Amino acid sequence: MADYPAQWASDVVLADGGTVHLRPICADDDDGLLALYERVSDESVYLRFFSPVPRVAAAQLVRLKSIDYRDHMAFVAVLGDDLVAVARYDRTSDGTAEVAFTVRDDQQGRGLGTLLLEHLAAVARANGITAFAADTLPHNRKMLSVLRDAGWETKRVFADGTIRVEFSIEPTDSSHAAMEGREQHSEAASIARILAPASVAVVGASRTPGTIGHELFRNLLTYGFTGPVYPVNPTATSVAGVRAYATVADIPDHVDLAIIAVAAPAVFEVVEQCARQGVRGLVVISAGFAEMKGGHAVDERAIVGFARHHGMRLIGPNCMGILNTNGDVRLHGTFAPIQPLAGRVGFSSQSGGLGIELIERAGRLGLGISSFVSIGNKADVSSNDLLQYWETDADTDVILLYLESFGNPRKFARLARRIARTKPIVAVKSGRTRAGRRAASSHTAALATPDDTVDALCRQAGVIRVDTLEELFDTARVLLHQPLPAGRRVAVLGNAGGPGILSADACAGAGLEVPELTDATQQRLREFLHPGAAVNNPVDLVASATAGHYERAIGVVLDDPGIDALLVNYVPPLRREHDDVARAIAAAVTAAAELSKPVVVCLLGQDGIAEGLQGRDGGRSVPSFAFPETAARALGRAADLADWRRRPEGVVPELPDVDLATARALVNRRLEDAGGDPERTGVWLDTDDIEVLAGCFGIPLCPSRRAADVEAALAAADALGYPVALKAGSPALIHKTDAGGVRLGVRDADELKDAVNEMQARLGIGMGGAIVQAMVPTGVETIVGVVHDPSFGSIVMFGLGGTTAELLGDRAVRILPLTDIDAHDLVRSLRGSPLLFGYRGAPPAAVDRVEDMLLRVARMADELPEIAELDFNPVVVTEHAAVALDVKLRLAPVPTPIPPDLRRLRDS
Repeated sequence: MADYPAQWASDVVLADGGTVHLRPICADDDDGLLALYERVSDESVYLRFFSPVPRVAAAQLVRLKSIDYRDHMAFVAVLGDDLVAVARYDRTSDGTAEVAFTVRDDQQGRGLGTLLLEHLAAVARANGITAFAADTLPHNRKMLSVLRDAGWETKRVFADGTIRVEFSIEPTDSSHAAMEGREQHSEAASIARILAPASVAVVGASRTPGTIGHELFRNLLTYGFTGPVYPVNPTATSVAGVRAYATVADIPDHVDLAIIAVAAPAVFEVVEQCARQGVRGLVVISAGFAEMKGGHAVDERAIVGFARHHGMRLIGPNCMGILNTNGDVRLHGTFAPIQPLAGRVGFSSQSGGLGIELIERAGRLGLGISSFVSIGNKADVSSNDLLQYWETDADTDVILLYLESFGNPRKFARLARRIARTKPIVAVKSGRTRAGRRAASSHTAALATPDDTVDALCRQAGVIRVDTLEELFDTARVLLHQPLPAGRRVAVLGNAGGPGILSADACAGAGLEVPELTDATQQRLREFLHPGAAVNNPVDLVASATAGHYERAIGVVLDDPGIDALLVNYVPPLRREHDDVARAIAAAVTAAAELSKPVVVCLLGQDGIAEGLQGRDGGRSVPSFAFPETAARALGRAADLADWRRRPEGVVPELPDVDLATARALVNRRLEDAGGDPERTGVWLDTDDIEVLAGCFGIPLCPSRRAADVEAALAAADALGYPVALKAGSPALIHKTDAGGVRLGVRDADELKDAVNEMQARLGIGMGGAIVQAMVPTGVETIVGVVHDPSFGSIVMFGLGGTTAELLGDRAVRILPLTDIDAHDLVRSLRGSPLLFGYRGAPPAAVDRVEDMLLRVARMADELPEIAELDFNPVVVTEHAAVALDVKLRLAPVPTPIPPDLRRLRDS
């Protein structure tokens, strides 16, 4: 049995795309450690111990395995059945620890040392260690390189023939950048192993046409895969004229990729064979795993765990395969009966069956695929890994995703936020109306829906979320073939009034503007258009307009400095003249290319890219839509991305006066005191605890006192000063006003006595004592809250508060971490936000105080994931302050009791 918390172990991806398993060292690692040091070269032993050590002594083994997770800690790396590396720190003073590691010679150069160092540093920081020190020989360049590549500032001192390297392990911008760079390179390399293999084996290749194994193998051959393809079939001597092998183990040559299409119960045995043969990647087509309901599913987790332990990444199971149209690869590893069109779109679909139709439709619309991955159950490889690959893939310009769920939403948001600044990401996330919101005990939990959270994630990360698959392709065509607009001002031009009016309305619906053209532009148009033409905006060329009129008018309109984009309509008046007009449009767009303004076209009833609209001589193709509303909607999505890219990126600010130690101790103490099973309902904190916790994060609360009886209430009121508010003390009362649990503006002791007695008589034991609170000036009532979503983690909500919060439903949410720009946008994202900015002559409220509160609440939720629900309602915002009047906070245990920095490292 392992003698370490299971959550401390993880599978990690190395610099070459392979994987290993990292875990704390344990008591039964003697044989593994001995084998590790026996396979380390004499030179590596000398560099590690500064002297030749032929064999690790028993005392050294005891010291290596002696860990307490605080002052002494060690991690090992496991590949297959072997320990291939070990790293350890030992505290030498309050803030410093000695660090050292050993990596087997054949595993050096794969980034193992750096990953072990990062994991050690994460645990060390959680235990108050702020710096590492290491002694090394001057010519130990590998050790020095590992320390340098971690991104921390190092200080070197040479003495007695050794170099003493000391460095702070506190996170810095450079260490974060180094970690993200390593992560991106490693995960991209792991996908490249699968999408660009040198050789492929199809396990389950059948001789029977129409079967998945047969069609998949045929597609690899007919599409022209550039390496050898090996069919694996225990009952056939050949498949499609190619010699077959009974098992993967019988293939005499190296196999990079195995595509597995056998019955689910046989998959594990095949994966074991692949591991013994050194296969580098797996695609499991087979179904019968986690997607099955009931007790008949094969355990895919065991298969993935085995694959990762043996250095392999896995796509699937329950998927339709992969595509790579690059001419040097030509990998058609799916069973789809189509020949994909090569292009510059990276595409992932969580649904296999849907993926087949989507690839075919993309081809019909002229959207060529660079690579396609059907991730199926995404038991290992997910859309996050694919984003890392496509970010640096020279063949990919636009990324399309069909998602049914998020594996690690925080990581997705972090990656997308970076990648979307250079490559557009368009996503369809199904499940907008999926029922299943859990029963909630606070306003925040009641108001924050899963779909709100998905929208927030996409908005924060710059992902263009569309509602339908049709919109996915419509938007992709604009992003792939046209530049992003510099603003939201659109001109509409066509030869019929009706489509022009529809286009203008559709533009407004998509958040675009249709402004008047300048006088100079209108005059230039009048010089050559029919006298009956309308030259304002929309521009109506009239039905008799020729291709020449279109070409000249487009050039004039694009030259207008008040226009950022153009929507062109064409309705053939008597006969179909699409080709002539299409060529004229393309010529005009090419001539105005230096203006970098996007153009979309509606050739009524014709979708895709018309022959005449295809780019010539390096010019851009112009996407065509069957209806003007579709064109306007796609153009609006492009404008949304352009707006997002123009925004500052934002930072998670360092907040002063945050006391994490006290906050953590309080949370731990209350969960321990709860006893029993707090996972069901959690623990509601009382007013005193909430005040302490809020104070730890600098969150302003209205002064209040808890009172058990009338005498205590009178004493509290004397301390606070009249007038006061009286509230029921029970945190279980959600709507206190409705229950008669709130009395405002109590002016003196006699009125307070009466109020307490009346409330006690009305509520009985449900009153839960009383809370006496100072009255605050009148202001805008808002709500600030946190709820913990099982998929997304903690999310922050802001909305209009008070008694109308649920009725109006005017709220917005954001996922963590919250940047200053996120807080700025959140405050301005409500329909009622104008109330905070001096609506109808009212004085402007202290919006900066609201933003500061949101950032502090977000920090508290990030540092304390045990906060299951948090409700500040109302938060009264006045001219000079934002103060929470009523607070509810529920704690619940989290399933990952690991150091926060180690948790964040897993998120990366």
